[in-house]
Amino acid sequence: MKRRVVITGGYLVTALGNEWKEILPALKAGKNCVRYMEDWDIYDGMNTRLACPIDFTMPDYPRQKTRGLARVGQLALVSADRAVINAGLNADDPILKNGRCGLAYGSSSGGIDPLTDYYSVLIQKDAKKMTATTYIKAMPQTCAANIGVFFGITGRLITTNTACTSSSQAIGFAYEAVRDGVQDIMLAGGADEMSPVHVTIFDTLFAASIKNDTPEKTPAAYDINRDGLVVGEGAGTLIIEEYEHAKKRGANIIAEIIGFGTNSDGRHITSPSRATQSIAMKIALDDAKIDSSIIGYINTHGTSTKAGDISESCATMDVFQRAVPASTLKNYLGHTLGACGVIEAFISIYMMKEKWFCPNINLEEIDPEVAPLDYITGSGRELETDYIMSNNFAFGGINTSLIFKNVK
Repeated sequence: MKRRVVITGGYLVTALGNEWKEILPALKAGKNCVRYMEDWDIYDGMNTRLACPIDFTMPDYPRQKTRGLARVGQLALVSADRAVINAGLNADDPILKNGRCGLAYGSSSGGIDPLTDYYSVLIQKDAKKMTATTYIKAMPQTCAANIGVFFGITGRLITTNTACTSSSQAIGFAYEAVRDGVQDIMLAGGADEMSPVHVTIFDTLFAASIKNDTPEKTPAAYDINRDGLVVGEGAGTLIIEEYEHAKKRGANIIAEIIGFGTNSDGRHITSPSRATQSIAMKIALDDAKIDSSIIGYINTHGTSTKAGDISESCATMDVFQRAVPASTLKNYLGHTLGACGVIEAFISIYMMKEKWFCPNINLEEIDPEVAPLDYITGSGRELETDYIMSNNFAFGGINTSLIFKNVK
């Protein structure tokens, strides 16, 4: 018998803020967090100078539990620690250590600075920069492993290093583990740090915005004059729990996860597939056992690339066959890569509870090639719905779709 799965806590580290009380006014003000990065003028061949960095200071945690953390791991740990507290637990709680609590967490890569030291052995023929923690900070599973050690988690550990679907897959796999009785509670999320390396990846693909003189005008998903994405950074963690387990301990239930779909395109590493994107959404709807007409809002992946916007919007129309209300958060805080799924899910859930959904800022003239969805503009949309969808699509042809239900 499938078990009900709910969210009982969460915390973000983003350029917009970390908790809903900070994020809501920023969204309502249409805050764009994109900045011109003057420090990047030293890089030859880099066209973009735009990013959404976070002003972040690592709290004073015990060094023994944090010495293996690069910046990406620090962002992840802070979000996980605060999420646990918001769920009415603490780092020493036996619930986290009894084997019935697991962890699903992902990022696009490990820490960038330790990777530089790691490869100095080959490039500079110098091993002196390598330390006992260099690999720990650089390894792809650094966030998941370090969070697990910090809390003493002995249950299932799932690491999801699937680029832009890292944290949405983590949420989905955590949901399945709880739903199927493998675990009673899961920490799930993702993180990525800001780096010129991440930016250059998209720059070389001509997918990064180069509106360097007008950073406030970009990204502009679904707009005919968009010119690409802007890379951000951040982290987020959700506490995912079996419904009766949450009720028994008196937890505050924020929302219910009722559907998850994930698949792969199997055709191209970087070019999205409309057909398999739509199938991922259908899988989520089938899992939730609801009709698409029930969904009142979709938080789109909305990268602000022409191919991505067209493919995603058309795939959405193929499934919904109507102008479903939709908006993207990447126009506010950039593309946070492995963190975007959890950040967008968290904010979308709270928008559902607020009965207000953010507009697509910078959307001034809709590209006629995107599907005719109901792209929210202006000051946002007052809308009451108990069912929302959040979608993400990643390099490698990896697609995810999550469906959340309001719990009143």
